[in-house]
Amino acid sequence: MVETAIKKVSPLDGLAGPVGGNVKLTSNGFVGKVIIRGDSDNKDFVMAVKDVTGVEIPTTALTFNEGETYSIYWMGPDEWMIMTPEDGEVALETALREKLGETPSQVVNVSDYYASMRLSGPAAREVLKKGSPLDLHPSKFKAGNCTGTRFAHATIFMVQRDEEPTYDINVRISFAEYLWNYFVEASREFG
Repeated sequence: MVETAIKKVSPLDGLAGPVGGNVKLTSNGFVGKVIIRGDSDNKDFVMAVKDVTGVEIPTTALTFNEGETYSIYWMGPDEWMIMTPEDGEVALETALREKLGETPSQVVNVSDYYASMRLSGPAAREVLKKGSPLDLHPSKFKAGNCTGTRFAHATIFMVQRDEEPTYDINVRISFAEYLWNYFVEASREFG
């Protein structure tokens, strides 16, 4: 019997990016994603997540914390997304379920739900302003912030990584190519 390795393919693989140097668009490849829900006032919940990930749960709205392997993103008062390198999501989900035990919580692997892309460059913020109702002024949304919002007709989860600005954008896989093409078209005027 011959074993065949399964190669995970992003719906963004092979798509052309913007032309010019003011906006760059790249696929983040396959990123593992696990949603956890629980009570951040419950010490057992907080410690279980930290024991598994090595990362503190962010309790301030619109923020995230990063560790060596995992990043935890605030999605709501009782909901967080944990991102892990490719193929780490199943082990993470299993470890969280075991560690949380009877602690009131929910753990869901959503890795196959989202595609992830990175939009960066001096005009990246201007491209995002074209389709998002979010106030993206640097005094309102800055490096270290994350949020769910709408962009054009797609629901996205967006993270501002740095002041360049660089954004990681997660979108339902069924909207990934549409959003990619929207960004490419919206980038044209910035060269």
